Amino acid sequence: MTKIAVLDDWQGIARQSADWSKLEARAEVVFFDEAFADEDAAAAGLAEFDILLSMRERTPMPRSLIQRLPKLAMLGITGAANPSLDVAACTERGIAVCNTVGYGSGAFATAELALGLLIAAARGIPQGDAGIRQGEFQHGVPVGISLAGKTLGLIGLGRLGARMARYGEALDMTILAWSQNLTAETAQEAGAELVSKDELLEGSDAISLHLVLSPRSRGIIGAADIARMKPGAILINTSRGPLVDEAALIAAVTAGRIVAALDVFDREPLPADHPLRTAPNTVLTPHLGYGVAETWAVFYPQSVENAVSFLDGKPLRVINPEVLAAG
Repeated sequence: MTKIAVLDDWQGIARQSADWSKLEARAEVVFFDEAFADEDAAAAGLAEFDILLSMRERTPMPRSLIQRLPKLAMLGITGAANPSLDVAACTERGIAVCNTVGYGSGAFATAELALGLLIAAARGIPQGDAGIRQGEFQHGVPVGISLAGKTLGLIGLGRLGARMARYGEALDMTILAWSQNLTAETAQEAGAELVSKDELLEGSDAISLHLVLSPRSRGIIGAADIARMKPGAILINTSRGPLVDEAALIAAVTAGRIVAALDVFDREPLPADHPLRTAPNTVLTPHLGYGVAETWAVFYPQSVENAVSFLDGKPLRVINPEVLAAG
């Protein structure tokens, strides 16, 4: 019988987000709600599966892992592309890669979370919540700042960065923006002022990152950049952990120079003994950005549809169509 693995269902939301009955009538469907410890564990756990339905980049799929999955015939990804997947390796093996299209009404969920992290960090909301639950009231809660009249710096002003600019405007913040390809006209259309990277770092009370991770953007916020930030400034990252030099960030929050509000990390899930878990001056969420009910209502039904169509011999949304031609 065909075996299908639904990977990385960390919140246990996959089964209720789609109708799996058509698939389960034709295949054994196994839901994985824990991350694999490493590539060896992934290879051992997935060796008997014919179809993998993955969730974004949670389980990396490099060539070295693809080559260790002898039965794999189709791999489903969520979103248009998956940077952690070696599509070329799949193509060489004759493995069809099928994606999903759109996010539904959850398209701006990550920007909404960035706004939440900004306000949580500015007002000490996590400390206030924890204190009340421990029998305290205001003791130990840092004095917050009002965001009205402050400056929000946006590194990256695409779809999500532009939405964050609108949120900043609604809070009566001044909006600065920078990225390597940003023009003054595009910044102005989003309600922001284009400035240099150094001007943004030095002039912003809060900085939010909205970039795709690539060789060019990896480490775009390094130790020298963090040193340029205002004392007490808030750094928000809902994009990808490796955009920021993690060691420099940990040093800065430990020293009390800045506050970090993070939804993403260099390694996910964040290891139990990771220093960020106990670092002061931080607000941490477990990569919740895009993960809302409206997104799952697109990702999982389309994933089921992709797998059923593949089993029917009529693959949908194939991003390496040369596999079909070769077949």
